[in-house]
Amino acid sequence: MKKKSPWAWIPTLYFAEGLPNVVVMTVAVVMYMQLGMTDTEIALYTGWLGLPWVIKPLWSPFVDLFKTKRWWVIAMQLLLGSSFAGVAFTLNTDFWFQGTMFFFFLMAFSSATHDIAADGFYMLELDSHNQSWFVGIRNTCYRIAVIFGQGLLVPAAGLLQKAFPDRNAYTWSLIFFGLAGLFIAIWLYHRFVMPRPVDRDNENLTARQVVHGLKEMLCSFFTKVPFKQIIFVLLFLLLYRFPEAMLTKMASTFLLRPQEEGGLGLSPEAYGLAYGTVGLVGLLLGGIVGGMLASRDGLKRWLWPFVCAITLPDIVYVYMSYALPSNLLVVSTCLFVEQFGYGLGFTALTLYMLFYSQGEFKTSHYAICTGLTYLGLMLPGMLSGWLKDMVGYRQFFIIVMFLCIITFLVTAFIKIDPEFGKKSQ
Repeated sequence: MKKKSPWAWIPTLYFAEGLPNVVVMTVAVVMYMQLGMTDTEIALYTGWLGLPWVIKPLWSPFVDLFKTKRWWVIAMQLLLGSSFAGVAFTLNTDFWFQGTMFFFFLMAFSSATHDIAADGFYMLELDSHNQSWFVGIRNTCYRIAVIFGQGLLVPAAGLLQKAFPDRNAYTWSLIFFGLAGLFIAIWLYHRFVMPRPVDRDNENLTARQVVHGLKEMLCSFFTKVPFKQIIFVLLFLLLYRFPEAMLTKMASTFLLRPQEEGGLGLSPEAYGLAYGTVGLVGLLLGGIVGGMLASRDGLKRWLWPFVCAITLPDIVYVYMSYALPSNLLVVSTCLFVEQFGYGLGFTALTLYMLFYSQGEFKTSHYAICTGLTYLGLMLPGMLSGWLKDMVGYRQFFIIVMFLCIITFLVTAFIKIDPEFGKKSQ
C-alpha cells in the first residue's frame, strides 16, 4: 500500500493545533472586552484558560496508553468543533458568561489533548530526517492559524458589528458557528486522509496497569540521561526562551504606546503591517529555513547559530527605544530581523524536544517537554510588565539583552547526537 505524503496531513493537522490556542488565548479576550467585561475580570478569568497547556503532561500517559494517536486526534477535533458550537449557542443566553467559560475550558482541554496526540502521531509516522524537514512546515502552519485568528476573525467580527449594530453577542456567535463548521470539516478530512501507522491500542488495561504505566513513563523521562544531565535538560526547556518570554509581552505595548510614554506610537494599521505582517513573514521564513538547515546537517551542527539567532537580534528593540524611528520601513526591517531570528532559534527547541522524547513513551515525554516550555514562557511573561514599569522601555530592553546570557548558559550543557535530524545515507 502506497504511503501517504506528509504534505496531505501535516499542514491541516498543525493548523488545527494552532487555531484553538489563539481563539482561547487571544480572541476570547477581545470578545469578552466587547461584551462589557473590565480588564481586571478579563485577565482574571481568561488567565486560567491557559492552564490545560501547562499541566497537560498529567494526562499525557492516558493518550499513550489508551487507543491510538490517530484516534485521539480525530476524537479531539470533533470535540473542538462541538466546543466552538457550544460557545456560539450560549452567547445569547442569560448565563452567557458561565456557559462560554465552560466551553472555553472544554476547548482548552481538548486542544491540549489534541496537541499531545498530534505531536505523538508526528513522531510515530515520520523518521528523524522527515521530522527535521517538516518541523519548519508544521511551525509555519501553526503560525498561519495564529494569523487566521488574530488577523481575520477579529476584523470579521468588527465587520459583522457594523451590519448588526449593538448586537455584539450575536455577531460573535456567528463567528463561533463558522469556526464550528470549519472544525467539523477538518475532522471529516482527517478521518479519511490521515495515515494509520502501527501504534499500540490498549483496550483492556486495568487501573493498576495504568498507574504502573504512569510510573514507568515518568521514571523513563527522568532516567534517560544521568541525574546531573537531567538537571541541564530541565533548565534548557524552562529557560531557553527566557529573554524572549520577557520581551514578547512588552513588544506590542512598546510599538503602540505614544512616544511620551517611551513607545513608538504606531497606529493600529501600521502595527498590523509591521508586526502582524512583515514580522510574521520573518518568523515563518526563519522556521522554514531552520528546518531545512537542521534536516541537511543535523541539529548539533546548527545549535549555536540557532542560539545566536534567537537572542542577539533582540538588540533591535534597544535601538528602537533610543532612536524612536518614525519611518515604518525602518521599524518593519527591525521587526523582520528579530522575528526571523526567533523563527530560526525556535527550531532548535522544537528539535531538541523531539530528540529527547525518542523512545517508548515519546508522546508523553514530548508533552512533558512542551508543558515545561509553556511554564518557562508564562512565569517570565507575568513579571515582564512589572519590570518594565519599574525601569522604563530603554532599560528594560537592555536587561533583556543581558538575560540572553541565560540562553547561552543552559544550551552549553545539553548533549545532542550529531546524527539526529540528518538525512539517512
